[in-house]
Amino acid sequence: MSARILVVDDVPANVKLLEARLSAEYFDVMTAANGTEALAICARAECDIILLDVMMPDMDGFEVCRRLKNDPATHHIPVVMVTALDSPADRNRGLEAGADDFLTKPVSDVVLIARVRSLTRLKMMTDELRMRAITSLEIGMQAPERSAISDTGKGGRILLVDDRQSSYERLATILAAEHTIDVEPNPTEALFHAAEGNYDLLIVSLDLNNFDGLRLCSQARSLERTRHVPILAIADPENATRLLRGLEIGVNDYLLRPIDKIELLARARTQIRRRRYTDHLRDNVQNSIEMAITDALTGLHNRRYMESHLATLAEQAATRGKPLALMILDIDYFKSINDNYGHDAGDDVLREFAVRVRKSIRGIDLACRYGGEEFVIVMPETDLHVAGMVAERLRRSIAGEPFAIHKGTKRIEVTISIGLTTLEQKGEAVGDVLKRADTALYRAKHDGRNRVVSHAA
Repeated sequence: MSARILVVDDVPANVKLLEARLSAEYFDVMTAANGTEALAICARAECDIILLDVMMPDMDGFEVCRRLKNDPATHHIPVVMVTALDSPADRNRGLEAGADDFLTKPVSDVVLIARVRSLTRLKMMTDELRMRAITSLEIGMQAPERSAISDTGKGGRILLVDDRQSSYERLATILAAEHTIDVEPNPTEALFHAAEGNYDLLIVSLDLNNFDGLRLCSQARSLERTRHVPILAIADPENATRLLRGLEIGVNDYLLRPIDKIELLARARTQIRRRRYTDHLRDNVQNSIEMAITDALTGLHNRRYMESHLATLAEQAATRGKPLALMILDIDYFKSINDNYGHDAGDDVLREFAVRVRKSIRGIDLACRYGGEEFVIVMPETDLHVAGMVAERLRRSIAGEPFAIHKGTKRIEVTISIGLTTLEQKGEAVGDVLKRADTALYRAKHDGRNRVVSHAA
């Protein structure tokens, strides 16, 4: 797994040592001798993870970390402080500044590489989500960076899995000061509890009686509903090596007993902030996809989606030897609705029209707003006769009940004209099918509107 690691330290010997360790594991290593140089490199998006010394002459590591985490362009880059400082106060100060971890020199190669690999996986996942969410900015959606910077990481929902009463009572009391805590002392029920609870963080003891805590972590990573929930593992010092294995299978962070109260709260906040940020990125991606293929007013698919998906449906129909029906619908005299009652009334009609369309077709049918007051319905495995029955039922549902406009204060009569055809020739261009349906629609409007006209293939 290749990643670009930035080593920031003002002591050349320390830089050379870390560079040699990381290069041996095939990481690309960059170096900076001070905080100012490090900030400039990060601003150019040239690194994936930062190994940051604390004691530097121009700007200490705490200030560098704070600046990185307060900048929308760099806050998502994982920071590991690697320093000779070893007091709990220094470690907590680093975590409060936003560091993802705080390692005290001398750091074993195994611990260092395990932590870097774990954070590399996390960074690559975040980068992929950020890249996919770029289109969200182009369509006017709010980027999550600003809210991520201001997020305190408090108010989360945490599931604590621990079967030692003295342990989980103390941990729950600490965490309850900032979060909502559920305790699950039965590890065999923990996975079900986690899947149903919509949690922001799982805290799992690896010292469970008669149960492998690492297996529980692995199962949480394999289950769809808990795959993206961060895991904070807790272990006794003699089980420290198992924590390294945990990092390999997807544990996000860990603590060794005895647990420091401030460190526990700081690490929980860090994981919850990151969970909220990545969730926001995923939501942006999903919303941008939906906006790209959906008509905002009616909620039906848009023309772009129809034109791309119609070719697939036509190919499937030809391959399976099944018919494919297509109809174009046009709301009669729609311009006069806008002219006489206003465009808000026209929008009311379009929204209600879409509701009635959905009620009249099957789940496998494709309904799209083609443009303006024109709509297209594609019906797989449907011949001309059956499609004609559906079209007539839809025409009656539109004409049979007036449409409410102006928030229900007025009701108006609305009718539609429908042109109908089918695809029955293998390899026929979908554009030709649309033209036939459009020709049938023109005849329906020419013959008096409020009717269905079929055009056989």
